[in-house]
Amino acid sequence: MEQGKLALMGGDKTKTTPYGTGKRFGEEELKELSEALEQNTLFYHHGRKVKQFLQDFNEIYCVTYSVAVSSGTAAIHTALGAAGISVGDEVITSPITDQGTLIGILYQNAIPVFADLEADTYNMSPASIESKITSRTKAIVVVHLAGNPCDMDPIMDIARWHGLKVIEDCAQSYLTYYKGRLAGTIGDFGCFSTNDFKHISTGDGGMVTVNSGDEELYLRTHAFADKNFRRFGTDVVVKDLHGLAPNYRMTELQGAVGIAQLKRLKWVCEQRGRYGESISAGIRDLPGMIPHRVTDGARSSFWFYMFRVDESVLGVSRDEFSKALAAEGIPNQAGYIPRAMYLQPMFLKKEAYLGSRFPFDLSDIEYKPGDCPEAENILETAVRLQVSEFFTEQDAEETARAIRKVALYYAAKAANP
Repeated sequence: MEQGKLALMGGDKTKTTPYGTGKRFGEEELKELSEALEQNTLFYHHGRKVKQFLQDFNEIYCVTYSVAVSSGTAAIHTALGAAGISVGDEVITSPITDQGTLIGILYQNAIPVFADLEADTYNMSPASIESKITSRTKAIVVVHLAGNPCDMDPIMDIARWHGLKVIEDCAQSYLTYYKGRLAGTIGDFGCFSTNDFKHISTGDGGMVTVNSGDEELYLRTHAFADKNFRRFGTDVVVKDLHGLAPNYRMTELQGAVGIAQLKRLKWVCEQRGRYGESISAGIRDLPGMIPHRVTDGARSSFWFYMFRVDESVLGVSRDEFSKALAAEGIPNQAGYIPRAMYLQPMFLKKEAYLGSRFPFDLSDIEYKPGDCPEAENILETAVRLQVSEFFTEQDAEETARAIRKVALYYAAKAANP
């Protein structure tokens, strides 16, 4: 097997040129922002920008109804609230995600239940989801991690059989396709983020798609994001309050930037998709490497790229592999999040609210090491690479070449100790 002396051990670095960069914001955003300010209002109901932003988004996603919100976290909470998730309900979700996926569940005083993941897509296993369903289960929040779609057909079959709502967390998965369908349009709700670190940015913000096409459900979703107000046209409808709803309104400034950002979305996702696919092609045949697998008929928009290191084949730890790759000029992170979410103190102590075990005390669920063994293994063996739409073909080629160099070096060493 071909291998060279690692940069970590005094050899030449694989990548010596900087990664491609570019500007995310420009004249289009300035034009839209100027028009927003000229309206003399930044409130979504009185202005035009949030409305236009949603109209443009709906056209891209071929949906009738969506609601603008203040963040991706707010989007998930809004979907859960509109779906009727409430006190003591159980909601199945992923143990490898951002806490934003979980906040809305707990704000509704429902209880997160974690399903295990597939070893190479890093998405929720349909079999594990089904094994976690109890009489308390009311919804599944699927997380399309890193722009890679979950295997939605079996998940939807399971949900329909058990009468569960499906909420898609698409914060990392713009223009992600599953068997010709866009992630975010398959479940009951799709939840998106325009946080500054996502494919498109309005600083913070988000959207919820209401995929049933049911107008009353759309009105309820809209109202849940705006303190139960229904503001349409020139009307403001204030109904008697029968439940709690937060204030998650998007401002006209966010909507204005979003209009310009949506014009770039297809290009952004195509660039990222090509980059990720190029890395996979370059490392697929390597010993001890588990590339980021995209299921047949699907298309990822690669918010990041993550591969796994088989330590038994390479005879080296994931952390050492990560250091060797960094020395080759490839910035990377050992793992994604420090530990599975159910191993965070909030879950181990069952204390979402300071000094209280509510709502955990409504359920007999326990959170402990080993609950989702594959998820824990992923976090212990994964290496995460940054992806940007501004990265070049040369960047992708050199990244794959560096991974090859490190993997082949350690594989040869393991074969000939």
